[in-house]
Amino acid sequence: MAGTERIRRVANIVRRQQAAGHEVAVVVSAMAGETDRLVGFCREANPLYDPAEYDVVVSSGEQVTAGLLALTLQGMGCKARSWLGWQLPIQTDDAHAKARIEEIDSDAVLASMAKGEIAVFPGFQGIGHDGRVTTLGRGGSDTSAVAVAAAVKADRCDIYTDVDGVYTTDPRIVAKARKLTHVTYEEMLELASVGSKVLQTRSVSLAMKENVRVQVLSSFVDEDAPLADDLPGTMIVGDDELAQIQEDLDMERQMITGIAADKNEAKVILTRVPDRPGAVATIFTPLADASINVDMIIQNVGREKGETDVTFTVPAADLARTQALLEEHKGTIGFNRIITDGKVAKISVVGVGMRSHAGVAAAMFKAMADRGINIQAISTSEIKVSVLIDEDETELAVRVLHSAYGLDSSDEAA
Repeated sequence: MAGTERIRRVANIVRRQQAAGHEVAVVVSAMAGETDRLVGFCREANPLYDPAEYDVVVSSGEQVTAGLLALTLQGMGCKARSWLGWQLPIQTDDAHAKARIEEIDSDAVLASMAKGEIAVFPGFQGIGHDGRVTTLGRGGSDTSAVAVAAAVKADRCDIYTDVDGVYTTDPRIVAKARKLTHVTYEEMLELASVGSKVLQTRSVSLAMKENVRVQVLSSFVDEDAPLADDLPGTMIVGDDELAQIQEDLDMERQMITGIAADKNEAKVILTRVPDRPGAVATIFTPLADASINVDMIIQNVGREKGETDVTFTVPAADLARTQALLEEHKGTIGFNRIITDGKVAKISVVGVGMRSHAGVAAAMFKAMADRGINIQAISTSEIKVSVLIDEDETELAVRVLHSAYGLDSSDEAA
């Protein structure tokens, strides 16, 4: 939604979907750069701004594009109207600037859509229990779209973004990266959490909870491009649906779905921490209270004097705050010194196929060792293995692993 020309292109996509016989609801984001501009106004007005008033200001960006899209659709001969968050309503909690959707009353909009009217919603906004406008946090329009799709019981939720689907890895790093036709909710959650910027984790989590089929598509398409019904993007579905699709196509599930890289990590080492019950809690409780998310955690083998070293990672943006908090609680924790490194990257391999294949981690470690890439930390889940490496080796590691797991492109998509 970069400007009026982009809005007209979006309107044409919507119009064609309705002409194909669909009832259509649309959730829009603000124009490119508009939210940042509005946030800047808030900071200039009052650096210690009231979050409730902040929501009034920043929610206006999506309100403008919703009205403009409805007007454009009307100019094309379509029946369309905008629905603001308070008009449904989209009920949220009262956590201004980071609200969570609780429920959506869809009766009125369903009646409108049944009469052939296109419903246009501003993403990112709702209404709190106090009757005031709330916003869902950055990237909230994706979450709004999934929530509206669940409320109106849509067949699927198409999210048009700046990429044309989910790839096996970042195509800017690996030219042979393949676009995936289907990904499970679990895989998309893991990919989003470890560096993939395609969708926000909240939107994927909500889609999984509500069983909303989500398709990722590019908004930068020609007006004569195939309709979304022809699956030109990536469909995010439940594990059972993907298993059925693969069974119908007589395909075996691939062990690894994708490789993700995240350079927004920082490593922290606390040396000579007392090796006793409760010691680790004294480290991570202050960080949790400050809403600092800790990812990888390694506690080394204890020293002879009843001491150990503890290594963990935090978001790079929180490194300075983490260091200050730990120094503040040094007496309680009892560590000797803090060693930090902001020049690290997390590399992750993700795939539900790991559940039925052994040796995934071993293959990862061997491929990296063969290229002389040192692993500083490791964490795992049922469908993910992540390692921490030197930031300068990020692109090399991604390319090596992409080839090692047989993900390089061929004539057929996954």
